Amino acid sequence: MLTLPKSLEKIVPPIRQWQGPKTAELLRSPGKFGLGQVPDKLVPDATTNVVCGFCSTGCGLNVHLKDGKAVSLTPSTQYPVNLGMACPKGWEALTPLEANDRATHPMIRKQRGGQLEPVSWDEAMNAFCSNFKKIQKEYGDESVAFISTGQIVSEEMAFLGALAKFGMGIRHCDGNTRQCMATAVVSYKQSFGFDAPPYTYQDFEESDVIILIGSNLCIAHPIMWQRIERNKNNPEIVVIDPRKTETAVAGTQHYPILPKSDLYFFYGLANLLIEKGWIDEKFIAEHTNEFESFKEHVKGFDLTQVQEQSGITPEQLLKLAETIHRGERVSFWWTMGVNQSHEGVRTAQAIINLALMTGNIGRPGTGANSITGQCNAMGSRLFSNTTNLLGGHDFANPEHRAKVSKIIGVEEEHIPTELGMAYDQIVEGIHEGKIKGLWVLATNGSHSWIHQDRYREAMEKLDYLVVQDMYDSTETAQQADLILPAAGWAEKDGVFINSERRIGLVKKVAEAPGEALSDFNIFKLVSHYWGVGERFKKWSSPEAAFKMLTELTEGQPCDISGVTGYRMVDDHGGIQWPCKPDQVSGLAEDNQRRLFADGKFYHPDQKAKFIFEEPKPVAEPTDSEYPWVLLTGRGSSAQWHTETRTKKSEVLRMLHPGEIYVEIHPDDAKRLNIEPNSKIIIKSRRAEVEVTASVTPSVYPGQLFMPMHYAKMNKLTQASFDPYSRQPSYKFCAVNIVL
Repeated sequence: MLTLPKSLEKIVPPIRQWQGPKTAELLRSPGKFGLGQVPDKLVPDATTNVVCGFCSTGCGLNVHLKDGKAVSLTPSTQYPVNLGMACPKGWEALTPLEANDRATHPMIRKQRGGQLEPVSWDEAMNAFCSNFKKIQKEYGDESVAFISTGQIVSEEMAFLGALAKFGMGIRHCDGNTRQCMATAVVSYKQSFGFDAPPYTYQDFEESDVIILIGSNLCIAHPIMWQRIERNKNNPEIVVIDPRKTETAVAGTQHYPILPKSDLYFFYGLANLLIEKGWIDEKFIAEHTNEFESFKEHVKGFDLTQVQEQSGITPEQLLKLAETIHRGERVSFWWTMGVNQSHEGVRTAQAIINLALMTGNIGRPGTGANSITGQCNAMGSRLFSNTTNLLGGHDFANPEHRAKVSKIIGVEEEHIPTELGMAYDQIVEGIHEGKIKGLWVLATNGSHSWIHQDRYREAMEKLDYLVVQDMYDSTETAQQADLILPAAGWAEKDGVFINSERRIGLVKKVAEAPGEALSDFNIFKLVSHYWGVGERFKKWSSPEAAFKMLTELTEGQPCDISGVTGYRMVDDHGGIQWPCKPDQVSGLAEDNQRRLFADGKFYHPDQKAKFIFEEPKPVAEPTDSEYPWVLLTGRGSSAQWHTETRTKKSEVLRMLHPGEIYVEIHPDDAKRLNIEPNSKIIIKSRRAEVEVTASVTPSVYPGQLFMPMHYAKMNKLTQASFDPYSRQPSYKFCAVNIVL
């Protein structure tokens, strides 16, 4: 039973109430995509649709319930995202909920070096609040911070951000989306005037030229690749990637540019298109600014320089330019190979510039399209209250602060006027003694953060570390002073927002184990024990919070004020933003919508901007001591980030190597007498790691590749960051091979 004082029973519903009343209502009376008829009883046998909790694709899954227990699932044939398809992770989405290392009770480490011991929620909350308040009293409000996630639902993100900043005085807040999507956010804001991925997945099927940049779509987003395979236009599939990935093999053209030569390559391509007259001058004149300056800038990137820097010959570059010119509907897609770079923002904007100058935006099958990573990274971008004020507003804008204050019922004096530190700055702040207390939620930085050992050292320097997670076995949780057990996906209600801006519904179809609570209810407890419960009384339930979020977006580019509640989201199979009241009637006819069809962007003059800059060298170039380039990325479609969840599935574990490995080109292996499957050591300036050698032509001579999912990998990576997005550059570090 939940060990809460009786006085708190109204704050947090009984934990054995396996579903909230809104979920029960949706299950009993399912909409178009809810499927099935459900008896009118609390614990039904039913089939209902929920959005998958792994990646940003946002697939619809039919969860099958028996005697009130989620027993299996199948992909929804009607959901507009995946159309009956699922990747291996989707088929196994329920398995992580049954893991034996679930966090089931709050746990406290009562002395340094001691063991974590189970305690009541009352003791846990008192410890949390007293320790954080003690730190703030001694060192000031800026001495505590939180690092959140793209894994929890939007309502929880918003509640956390509001509670921390408007209730607890925590200024420095960021999320693990800084590791995957910060570059795209900044790029869109600067180029378009708002963080606005313009596409819909239908564009995969409408393009006649699809250009994939730094994206191994077959592995990282297999359902999106399936959408390409449905394309009836026999499209050219162009892959720009240093590796010969599965996607490059499946494509029709592969341009293996040298690692981090992107700007030379794209500026040279732009210059060639301009020289040939293969641009849309009418679109440029009517809908963009700064093109003439951009045109002058790229003149310096001739074919000879492009070949010297990127390894791509003039003939190859001309073929690509001709492919773009011949295409009537050209779409450009990028993901982590671009975002995780020391100059990722300018690289993403070089891609955006290509779409703008050729008029390939706002029409079916076109766009400059960033593919998101985590299941709710898009929700984090709009509602986490970290990099912008709730709903895409600006902390520095007094009108925006007044609007937020009125809607959520928090006095304006409690809303800060500026941003706090980014993720990397928080970590460095710990090392410098500025940050003394940290609250980490649903992320595992002691595995995933760049230059991992330095992150782990930072966690040990803290006066107090709180980890809120569904597992107590993660590397970060094992360093914690306090663990708060949280419910996982499908154990709570809320919405995710996927890569194509589609709001999808998550329903509570399973019980969280032991005394674990949804993150939303944990935040309700924190607000009560902190003494600000009355300030957040409007956050009574996830759906009440969702309705506030829809109201907050009114008048914004992401306006969803026409969405009346969870029922409407469920009925339509998800709803893309924007969705204003006057757009609701059109959803039944067309629920696949893209932005900028009218050529109007979000800057005050409604024009997009060409943004550019001189290329900069990598922070850690190769040399005689460390002559190899180490690349990192997704290993297989059966792996996910730090494998915190995917390792719980025996099926998924069978679909990829169990031990860490490195890919090396056959010529390099032969020269060094490295046999396939032999053990070698990869050494960087920070660490050395023993790995298994995988000899394969998928990497080019002089380069190595290691999957990101194995914890040892991030011991090697070098902590370099894009200056505009503060996103880590995971994709390049100098290493050596020790035999």
